[in-house]
Order: sequence, then structure tokens, then C-alpha cells
Amino acid sequence: AHRVPVNTAWKRIPNRVRRIIMYGSKDREYEFEFRGDRSRYTFRRTFEGIIPRLERRLRETGSESVREDLERLMSVSPCPDCGGSRLRREVLAVRIGDRNIAQVTAMTVEQAVAWFEDLPLAGRELEIARPVLKEVRERLGFLKDVGLGYLTLDRSAATLSGGEGQRIRLATQIGSRLTGVLYVLDEPSIGLHQRDNRRLIETLCRMRDLGNTVIVVEHDEETIRSADWVIDLGPGAGELGGEVVASGPPAAIERHPDSLTGAYLAGRRSIPLPRKRRCPDGRELVVRGARQHNLKGIDVAFPVGLLTCVTGVSGSGKSTLVNHTLYPALRRHLGMVGERPGAHDAVEGLEHVDKVIDIDQSPIGRTPRSNPATYVGLFAPIRELFAQVPEARARGYRPGRFSFNVKGGRCEACEGAGVLRIEMHFLADVFVECETCGGRRYNRETLEILWKGHSIADVLDMTVHQAAEFFSAVPVIARKLRTLEDVGLGYIRLGQQATTLSGGEAQRIKLAKELSRRATGSTLYILDEPTTGLHFDDVRKLLDVLVRLRDAGNTVIVIEHNLDVIKTADWIIDLGPEGGDRGGEVVAVGTPEQVAAVDGSWTGRYLAPLLSRDGVVTARRSSARSASATRRAKSRKRA
Repeated sequence: AHRVPVNTAWKRIPNRVRRIIMYGSKDREYEFEFRGDRSRYTFRRTFEGIIPRLERRLRETGSESVREDLERLMSVSPCPDCGGSRLRREVLAVRIGDRNIAQVTAMTVEQAVAWFEDLPLAGRELEIARPVLKEVRERLGFLKDVGLGYLTLDRSAATLSGGEGQRIRLATQIGSRLTGVLYVLDEPSIGLHQRDNRRLIETLCRMRDLGNTVIVVEHDEETIRSADWVIDLGPGAGELGGEVVASGPPAAIERHPDSLTGAYLAGRRSIPLPRKRRCPDGRELVVRGARQHNLKGIDVAFPVGLLTCVTGVSGSGKSTLVNHTLYPALRRHLGMVGERPGAHDAVEGLEHVDKVIDIDQSPIGRTPRSNPATYVGLFAPIRELFAQVPEARARGYRPGRFSFNVKGGRCEACEGAGVLRIEMHFLADVFVECETCGGRRYNRETLEILWKGHSIADVLDMTVHQAAEFFSAVPVIARKLRTLEDVGLGYIRLGQQATTLSGGEAQRIKLAKELSRRATGSTLYILDEPTTGLHFDDVRKLLDVLVRLRDAGNTVIVIEHNLDVIKTADWIIDLGPEGGDRGGEVVAVGTPEQVAAVDGSWTGRYLAPLLSRDGVVTARRSSARSASATRRAKSRKRA
């Protein structure tokens, strides 16, 4: 009807036709022609349009995975009528002092604490508000005590990290002032700077002093040293663990000869400083005028070819700068779809990067069908190996026969998943082992094919360590298995369901996949708190991997609070000085030794003793950056 060939570039299509493609033809009907292998016919109907079709699918779908895929194509913008306040004008007209309820909830916790303290009420108004104000001030104080002073009160729960959500629940419990309660916390220090971590520990101690029992699963050194009693499990991970190695006060754990945790606490083992730090060679990725959220229009330079740590207290703007400004801008430059970059003027030095990869802790798959072997590309060569077995060739089996994703060799009762999914109303789905194949995924005929005495199901049930020995004579498989061992995942099984892997394990599997690829030397890797859930020894292995990626000529940017990672970085960009509105500025830039010498840097203050312990002497100074750092990052406040 509009005579536009299907291979026409989008920019060459007339605006009128573009609008029809995107939003539909309304009431206008078009003639469509269907051409199939055996039939061909025409019909008339309106054209729905891409966006109405996507919106309809989002409304009608009952699948959570389809909903997630569709939401990736959407962006959130404030409502034009209420400006994002979600309230009517009549409600917003009610004010206390000079603010309505939307303006109050838009404050950070710290701002709200100050505002409620200085609220100008007197006489009858004060009498009415006194009990309410007491409750509000106490609850805001609890949030501040657990290190959440930088959060705005109207922050969406979906945008909170696991650690932030856990600390909010903790603040709720503090307010209840219960006694005789057992509290269990799983790594509450996630996302906390060392300064804020101290406040959290003091809060946990107050809960204990009220007469409660507090059990904390934690890898943070300061939290372990502050505990009354430590139970150390091990000695290894996976099948090599599951035993109580040591139990007692922290001092007793340090003295225990078999405790790996004790060895790090006592200093018998440690993560060493690099013998020589890499220096910037002049190539830089520069974000100009970053002003999203609390960023104060800053210019930040990321040296290319280095391992750079972005540090700062919680809420200082690290994720906004890296994950929501730099990363989306690079994706758009490279032609990839994604979220809209945060407000900024420009990104310079884009010619130094040909690929950007965000290695986060999201699952490697959403179903039990996904596993480490398929994700890192191990399964294809293993299937080809089994297809070359004489018995398989005699039966005419091809590599596809050994895939549990297609018909032929898989168990059809569970369709190769090894488990059956039972949908529960109002609850999460439940997975039970398939009774037909016993969880082995394949039918009897496929399992009769053996390589060196083992079936394909036996191989999937091997740990990485066992498989590395089993396939040692097959270079293409052995090389990929070696990368999994290098990132400390020798204990996981090749066919382990993706849904059973922790966030840290999923992230290291992604790192192993990147290590096994041919390096371009111009890739930017971004990692947001990769040490989450990692023991001291696992952090050491992770650092070895990051250094290998850097040594291949790539650029690695890590958002991190872990001091062992920070001290081994080539370059540090420290944001602050505080969280929320009092953050968003560049406090210090340079090597760990240079940042440790800056008085205004909270990171430097905690880093200096660690460097001194490792034999590095730092002289404290008040200037926010060295002369060399000044050339690479400037912070300016824009009118």
C-alpha cells in the first residue's frame, strides 16, 4: 500500500509510514498475503503496530519470563500529570511547614531526620503531633543507624539491593524492641562501605544486648572479629565442605591450624599487593558532565587498559555513574538496545572500546534446563565426542542425539529437564525429580553409549575437577574446564541446575566464559561488587581472573567496597564525600597509595592502615587529588 521495500533502512522510511509501523493503522485496513509451503491466501485487516502488540502481550501473558523479556524493551518515565508523585492535586495542596507529602517522601533519610527535628510546630499543633513525631524520628533513626541514610523515602523497593532490603527489615525489627528472638541475617554487609559497616555491627550488638540471639552468615573481616562466637565450615566448597572445621571466639579460630578463615584472620595467608602497578598510558574513557540523580555535573576519566576501582560510601553515586551512565552510553554507541543513559554531556574516548560486557550476579538461566556446561560452551564438544563413539556411529547417532533440549535422545516425560515443574497458585513453582529417568534427562538408548565407561548423564554429574581429569586428553574441553577451575568453581557439577547456583557462582561462570574466549584487547568489563558472597580465598582467585583480563589488554571497572580488591587495583576513583545529596563528587583519584593519603576520603582513611600493614607508608594530605589525578578527573558544580 505504501510501496516501501522490506529492506529499506529505517531512516529512509517516511515519518507517516514509521508511525503506522510503530503505533498501528487505527481503523484503516490493509490486504495481507500469506505464503506457506502448501498454501497461499490473502485477507484484509487493520495493522496492530509494534508498540500496541507489545503492550497487549504484556497485559495478556501469564509467563514471568516473557514479562521480563518485554519489560527490557520499556523505559520508565514520570507521569506528566502528577510528576511521579502518584497523588492528586487536592492531596498535594495539604502542607506541613512548606512541604507537601510528596516533597517530604522525596527526601533522603538524613534530610528527613533534620527536617522533622526542626519542624516549626507549637501549642496545640505540637500537642497533637508529639506522639507521631516521636515514632517517625525513631524509625528514621533506625534507618540511619543501619547505614541507609542516603536512601530517599519514596525509593522503589524493586531498585533496592539485597543488602539494602535486608537492612530495612532489620531497622523494622530494631523498632519493635523484642527480646528472646532469634535473628538470622545472610550477609547484611552487602553494599556497605567500611564506615557504614561499623554502624551496622553496633546495631547488631544492641539487638544482642536486648536479650536476643543474632546469627550472621558473613565473610566480612570486621564482622567476624566483632562476633562473640564463630562457626567455620569447610574445609572446602561443595562436596569438599559440609564439616565444622573450627568453633569458638575469633581468637580461637585464628589459632586453629586447619581453618582457612583463621589463616586469613591471623595473617598466615593474605592477598598480596601487586609487585608493580600499571600506569595510565594516556588512553581514557571520559564521562563529561555526569549529573544523573546526585552526581554534581562531574567529569570522570577511566584509564583504558587498567583495573580501576570505583569506590565511595554507600549512596555516593557509584552505580549511577558506571551502571546507569557510562554502560548504557557505551551500549548505545556500539548499537545495542538498552536503558537510556543518565544525564550527561558526552563520553569521550569511545574509539578505545569495541565491546562492553556487564558481568553481574544475575542467574545464567531461569530454568533447571540451564547449566554451567551449556553456558560456557562445554556441552557442544562433549556431545560431538560421544557422537564419534563407534557404537553411536553404528546406530547413526549425531551430536543432537545427546542434547536434552531436542527430541530423540532426551527423556520425553520431563522433556530433558530431569525435573517436572508443578505450578502452584499464589506460590513459587515447585520442581520434582522425573520418575521416568530419575533425573538423568536421557532415554535408555542414549545412556547405552559410553565414552571411557561413562554415559553422557555421568559426565553431566561430574564436578569440574573430576571432568578436568577425565577429559585431560581432549584439549578443546580441557581448556574450558581449566578456566572454571581458575575462577574457583572446581566443586560445581557440569550439569548443575542454574537455579541452584548462588549469585557469586553465576558471576564467576560468566567470568570463565569470558576467559575462554579469544581476547580482542579492547573489551570493557564492568563488575558491580563481585566479591559479594566470597570468602577471602575466593576473593584472591577472583582477583587473579580480573588481572588476567586486564593483562590481555582489556579495561576492567569494578564497583567495590572490599579493601583487598581496592588495594590491588591499578587506579581508584573515589566518590563522595557522603551519600545522597551530600555525595556525587570526585573526592580522590589515583593509585591506592595516593588515595590513602587524602584526608577527605573515607575510603583512603580505611585503606591507609591496610597498606601500612602490607609495608606501604602513606603520608596523609588534605588535597583531594594529586597533580596527575587532577589532569584525569575534574569535579565541577553546574549552575
